[in-house]
Order: sequence, then structure tokens, then C-alpha cells
Amino acid sequence: MNFKRKIYDRILRWKASRNGKTALLVEGARRVGKSFTVAEFARREYKSHVIVDFSSPQPLTLDAILNAPHDLDGLFNRLSLEYHTRLYPRETLIVFDEVQLCPKARQLIKHLVADGRYDYIETGSLITLKTMSEDILIPSEEERISMHPMDFEEFCWALDDGVTPGFIRECFDMSKPLGALHQTVMNRYCEYLCVGGMPQAVAEYAATKDISCADLVKRDILKLYRDDIAKFARGNAAKVRSIFDQIPGQLSKKEKRYSLASLGKSARMREYEDSFVWLADAKVANPCYNATDPTVGMALSSDFSTMKLYMGDTGLLMTLALGDENATSGDLYKAVFTGDVYFNSGMIAENAVAQSFAMSGRPLFFYSRRNPESHRNELEIDFLIRRDGDICPVEVKSGRYQSHASLDKFRAKFKDRLGQPYILYTKDVMEKDGIIHLPLYMAMFL
Repeated sequence: MNFKRKIYDRILRWKASRNGKTALLVEGARRVGKSFTVAEFARREYKSHVIVDFSSPQPLTLDAILNAPHDLDGLFNRLSLEYHTRLYPRETLIVFDEVQLCPKARQLIKHLVADGRYDYIETGSLITLKTMSEDILIPSEEERISMHPMDFEEFCWALDDGVTPGFIRECFDMSKPLGALHQTVMNRYCEYLCVGGMPQAVAEYAATKDISCADLVKRDILKLYRDDIAKFARGNAAKVRSIFDQIPGQLSKKEKRYSLASLGKSARMREYEDSFVWLADAKVANPCYNATDPTVGMALSSDFSTMKLYMGDTGLLMTLALGDENATSGDLYKAVFTGDVYFNSGMIAENAVAQSFAMSGRPLFFYSRRNPESHRNELEIDFLIRRDGDICPVEVKSGRYQSHASLDKFRAKFKDRLGQPYILYTKDVMEKDGIIHLPLYMAMFL
């Protein structure tokens, strides 16, 4: 199934603006659609292309790549012969797919770009892990962009719904309620939360309209992630696996910050820090740090020992949270969102917002202040974002909510440095008490 992905336009801008002066590395978690999108780009935008898949490379091609710094002509001849493709100067794209499996090919980019005959795109997962680049010189000629799971707009497009995304955008830009259509859009958004944005799961759902079929695909992806942890996390595999499996449990608590005590009574951040970094570098999880002094330079005041950890894809979180060894039925997913079974839907909503912000390239921060006597949170804001140069607090609410006491306290405490406050919730667009209320599906526009 040929899905429309927003990153395609970013790759197109790279081709037009760089004109071979850099190579492009498309990085992201496993199964987010990197290889498919780049292959489609190669087919549509170049006269010819060669895709070297390092998960199953041609032996002679691999040997030519390892010796290429001394014989680029030999490499190009080998590629042309083995892939039965004529190479055209400035009109051919050479793709190094799964380049993390051949670090020497990544190092070769410096020489290939300097040669200037062709364009180059690399795709890679786990690419920022130290184990994938410790023995090579990372080329400065490499330009990186990150690919994420499909967002809500892309999900709608995949279901042949090109109208909803444009209508939502128009209402957001005009601060206009959707009215009678709000619940229809909210129902579709709940579909997105259940299925998630992994292209294979979306394709399965688009073909069958059966969430349990998509759930089986997601279980395979979760298994793949666990296998990657076992294979690539080296001595930290057990710790990384423990952190990964406990993400739903941590997010379901009232205080969603990650509690190391759940990993062991004597657990300390210095022992687990590399494991959190591993999950973030693998793009499997999105860490969110406590900005203790919310200013435009939030990273300067971040307490990196106090964090929340969100799944990179909300659909995977749903499967991880509801999971057993069998597929979760569509009826159970439906019951979760209708309230017919008890489930902490707040963690799903908050994870979806975190995912939207991460997809937009926003670093994730929250604000929390603890009472030193009771050791309990007395004030917490779910997210802090920068908009138009200001710090904007964002609270996420699911279902019915009666008040926003923390947001009121936060606004009073930092009133001289804040921009527009927002509440993301399940109802329609509204402004009240100086706070803009937006449906959860508009988080992608903030």
C-alpha cells in the first residue's frame, strides 16, 4: 500500500537544495517506513537508482565498498553490473539501506560525496548507538533527518480520508469549534490511538478494518524491539528490557515520572542512565525531562535524573498495556474508549501528545515541584513548549475534568514569563479564563 508520508517532501527539498553536496541519512525506529519511503523516492525522482540492502548485501558489492576509497570507479562498475542498472551522472541515486549493519559504508560517504557523480541516501535504525559507529569516522558530509511513525493526518490519508485533516487545520487556524463534526473526528482519532502509526499495522487495519489484525502486527514489532535489545544493548540488555516493559505501568500512575524503585530497591540513576539513553537513541521511547526553572532555555534547568518516559508510538503502548500472548480483540479496544472497562485512558492521551510534539521536533519538558516534607507533587504541568518565543504550559485531560488547579498555580507563579496556556482534552475548541482548550487531535498543530 502506497502511503503518503510527510517526510517525502523534506527529502525532496534536500535533493533540490543540496544538489549532491551532502548525503542524506534518514534515521528512525525500526518499522516506521524508512526503506519503503526512500525506495519510492528513488523510483519517482531519479532516472535510475541502486538500493544496497546491507541486511542481505551482494558479496562482491560488499567487498567493493570496503575497498572503495582506493577505487571508486571499480565500485560504480560493480554496482552497475550486479544491479543491472546504468548509472547516470547527477541523475542516479545510490541508497545504502540499513547502513548501521555496515559502518564502513557510512564512513565511505565522505569520499562518495567528494566524488560528486551521484546522490546518496542512507537509511538506518539504531544508528546513534555507540556500538554502531565506535570504529568509524562519522562523515561531516552527512545530513540527518528523523522519520517517525505516522501522525494523525497521515493515518487519515491512509484510510482515504483527505478531507478531515484539512478541516481540522482550518478550525485550528481560525480558533473555530468543529461543532457537530467534532465527535466524528474524535472517533477517528480514537481509531488512530488504537491502531497507532506503524505503517504495517495501519496497512493491516486499512485492509481489514479489524483492530485485532493490526494488534498482531504490533505484537510482532514489540517482539522485534525486544530482540534488538537483546542483540544490541550488550551488557545493559536486562536493564533496558526492564525499563521498556514497565513504561505502561509507570505512565498509569498519578505521578508519571519514572520511578527507579520499580526496578529494584537499591536502583540508582547512575546505574540505569545508559539504559534510558539506549531506548531514546533507538527511537523506541521519548524521554521528557523536568525543567525546574521554565525559561526559553529549558534545557539549562533540566533535571535529567527526573524524567517521564513515553513510548514512541501510542498504538504500541496500547498493545503493551493491554497485552498478553494473544491478539487483543477490537471489542476490548472499543470498551477502553467507551469506559465500559476500567483503563487509564489518561496515559494514552498524554503519550499521544508527547508523540505529536516529538514528531514536530520539539524536545520534551514538563514542570514538577515536590513538597520537601511530604515528598509528594504539589504542582505539575504535563508539558512545556516554546511557541513564538514564549514558554507555553500544556495540560492533557482525558474524559471529564472539573478543574485545572496546577495550571492556575503555575500561571500565578510564572506569570511574567509565560505565553498562551493550553488544555488538550476530548471536547471541542473553546477559550475560557484565558486558556485555549483544544481537542487532542489538534496537538500536532501546536
